Amino acid sequence: MSPHHVLMPAFVTLSGRYVRLEPLSLAVLDDLVAAACEDRSTYSFTRVPEGREEMASYVEAALAEQAEGRTLPFAVRWLHTDRVVGATRLMHLEYWEGPMPWPPGTKGAVGEVPSVADIGYTWLSASAQGTGVNRESKLLMLSLAFETWQVHRITLKADVRNTKSRAAIEALGAHLDGVRRADSRGADDTVRDTAYYSILRSEWPAIRERLAAKLGFVAAA
Repeated sequence: MSPHHVLMPAFVTLSGRYVRLEPLSLAVLDDLVAAACEDRSTYSFTRVPEGREEMASYVEAALAEQAEGRTLPFAVRWLHTDRVVGATRLMHLEYWEGPMPWPPGTKGAVGEVPSVADIGYTWLSASAQGTGVNRESKLLMLSLAFETWQVHRITLKADVRNTKSRAAIEALGAHLDGVRRADSRGADDTVRDTAYYSILRSEWPAIRERLAAKLGFVAAA
């Protein structure tokens, strides 16, 4: 493989019963701005762009990272209203290339799809929070990662103070790996500690069933 070749997962739209995850683009900028300004008091520990200029910069930065094969960003369309109500992404994509003792036929270890990834940069309008939109969005992204890419691990993170986000991650069945102190700049411009969670490929079938049951339908085999 050429050292100048950029590994990049294919653009994809993920459709569920309640939400559709569409490739993030400037075409939905107005909906994103409207969603982000519904009630900003819900974003205490989440950095969400405010205003058209800030949102445009946010989308453009995400698209630049996508072009480098480092992220796969989505706009979250709530089918109940047919409006984009937020954004999320598969990010920190790692491709485990090079000579490795992987068994023949192993997928997701070397090649054009990521080997591990994070799910993050998730935010929703106040009206879409607590509706199942976030839960089904996670189900769709986890299904792509584990069943199409066959990744080894998904990482999810939250400000250690963000009890709402941490409860949602723990409700998925993710494992708390630990807390990294002084990990990054927080949304409130303090130095934040970050709780790190993970889901392994071997854990995915049970988590898929749990998520599907909470959403009220049967998980695909």
